[in-house]
Amino acid sequence: MVEIDVTKNKETFCNILRSTEREGVESVIEDLEKMGFFEAPASCNHHLNVAGGLVQHSLNTFYAAEKIWEGMKQLDASIEKEVKRDSLILAALLHDVCKADIYKQSVRKRKTRLGEWVDCDCYKVSYKDFPMGHGEKSVILLLCSGLELDDAEMLAIRWHMGSWGINMNSIEDQKCFDTAKELYPLVSIIQSADSLAAGLLERKTTDEEEDY
Repeated sequence: MVEIDVTKNKETFCNILRSTEREGVESVIEDLEKMGFFEAPASCNHHLNVAGGLVQHSLNTFYAAEKIWEGMKQLDASIEKEVKRDSLILAALLHDVCKADIYKQSVRKRKTRLGEWVDCDCYKVSYKDFPMGHGEKSVILLLCSGLELDDAEMLAIRWHMGSWGINMNSIEDQKCFDTAKELYPLVSIIQSADSLAAGLLERKTTDEEEDY
């Protein structure tokens, strides 16, 4: 089981977010507190499905995005002008605020290695509080909190799931996603960082059986 220092991560998260000095940051932090963001898991059954996992994932995404950003600047100097560090921070740390209110604590049966079924604490998902999608929900919540976001930041958050966040039956969705990537490098950086954080930095280290 992954151990997370919820208090320390919250302090780190807030300090990095405040370093942007962006209008509305304090209101965002207050609203995240109310929604339970700082104690929420990052997923129900997959990466960082423990209390505080969502903040850990958000920090991991920022750390990965920062490395990608630094590396890409060496390959293409124009990236430094097109992607500002404060935009990187905001998009990376806040891309998944949509998850703050969807996980509810529950109990499930799990089979042990000895074949015995036992009760285990877990999380279940409910979209009843605000069923507004994923990336688009994050953007709306942040704007409602009074955070100032530019187009690149909003689009990077909206499309952070990449092709997984596209309705493949919608030509409009596909065109919007492709255009967002062409216009703003931040979109690709956040998408890549989110994937690397979940797929590499947050790999499971146990052989627990999964529910899908």
